[in-house]
Amino acid sequence: MNNKNVIGLNLKYFDYAVGCVFLMAVSLILPYINVAEGRKNFISAVIGLVKCSNGQSINLVVYLTAIITIASLIIGLISFYATSVRIVKIWQVIQAFATAFWTFLLFASKTILEKAEIAKGFTNKQLSFGFWIGILAAYVGLVLIMRTTRTNVGYFFPKNLTLQNFTNLFGNNSVIPFKKWWVNTFIVATASCIINTLIILATSFTLSRTRFAGRKAFMNVLMVIGLFPGFMSLIAVYNILKGLGLNQSLLALVVVGAAGAAMGYHVTKGFFDTIPKAIDEAAIIDGATRFQIFTHITLPLSKPIIVYTVLGSFLASWSDYIFPSMLFGDKQSSYTVAVGLYWLTDFRRIDRYYTQFAAGAVIVAVPIVILFIWLQRYYVEGLSGSVKG
Repeated sequence: MNNKNVIGLNLKYFDYAVGCVFLMAVSLILPYINVAEGRKNFISAVIGLVKCSNGQSINLVVYLTAIITIASLIIGLISFYATSVRIVKIWQVIQAFATAFWTFLLFASKTILEKAEIAKGFTNKQLSFGFWIGILAAYVGLVLIMRTTRTNVGYFFPKNLTLQNFTNLFGNNSVIPFKKWWVNTFIVATASCIINTLIILATSFTLSRTRFAGRKAFMNVLMVIGLFPGFMSLIAVYNILKGLGLNQSLLALVVVGAAGAAMGYHVTKGFFDTIPKAIDEAAIIDGATRFQIFTHITLPLSKPIIVYTVLGSFLASWSDYIFPSMLFGDKQSSYTVAVGLYWLTDFRRIDRYYTQFAAGAVIVAVPIVILFIWLQRYYVEGLSGSVKG
C-alpha cells in the first residue's frame, strides 16, 4: 500500500492501521475472561448472554462491541483494496465507536457478566489477555487511522501558548488575505444592519399603526413567503445578479439582504403593538405627523426592539455562508470571513493553516461577544415587549 498515492491520505500509517483492526477482531476469539471453570472467550460470553434473560439492555454493549469490531475490519479491508478519502473517513468514525465500546466494556463487564451468571464476584483482574489486546489494538488503530486521514490529534492538545497565529493572519506578508476578508465582512454586516433595520422598523410601524386596503393580505403574503427557506431561490437570484453585473461583488450581498428584510417584521410589529395608541392620538391632536410620531415618540420608546433588530441584522450578515460561497466562487478578494475560514479547512490546507484557522475563528467571535455583553439587557427586553404605564 505504501507505493500507492491518494490525495488527502497519509498511507504510510495505513498498513499498520489495518493490522491493528485485524488484531482487534482476532481478540474476539481469544480468552476474554478467566472464571472458575476456565477461560471464556468473547464468543462464549456472547452465547452465555443470549441464554440469559436478565439485563438485556446492558448485554447489548457486548453484542455491539463484537458487531462494530467486525464492521471496522470489513471497512478496513474494503479501504485496503479501494482506497479513497471518503471510505477511510467512514472507517475512522466506525473505529471511534468501536474504541468507545471497548472502553465502556472495561467498566461494564462486572455488571454484564454477573447478571448473566457467567462470573460471580467478578473483578477486572479476571479479564484475560484477549480483552487487553482488543482494547489496546482499538486505541492504537484509531490513532493510526486518524494519522492516515491527516487528522492531527495534536491540534487539540497544544504544547505551548502563542499569539503568533494572530500576528500571521494580519501580517503584510501573510498568504491568507484574512484582513481583507474581515474588512469585507464588516462592511457588508454594517451596511446590511443599517439598511435592514430601517426597513424592518418602517414596515413594522406601518403595519402596526395604520390601516389600509390589502393590509392583512400583504401580511399573509409575507408570512407565506417567509415559510420557504431562502436558499431555494439562490440560483435564480444569482442569475439575476449576474445579468446585472453584480455577481462576485459585496454590493450584491447588501442588495439581496435588503430585498428580503421586510419579511422579518413580525417581532418588531408585535412590540409596536404593545405601545398604547392613545399616545399617537394625543400627538395627532397636537398636530404631529405620522413621521414625527415615528421618529419622536415610537422610536424613543422602542430602544429594546431596535437593539434586538440591529443585533439580528448584524449577526445574519456577519455569519452568512451559503449565499456568499456561491456568489464569490474563486474570487478570494471578495470573500467574507465565513467563506474564507471554510476555505482554510480544505484537506489540502488544513494541516498547514489549522492554527491560523482557529485564531481566525476567535477573532470572528470577538465582535459578536462584545455586542451581546454590551446590549444583552436590551436584547431580552426587546423580546418581552413594551411596558405600559
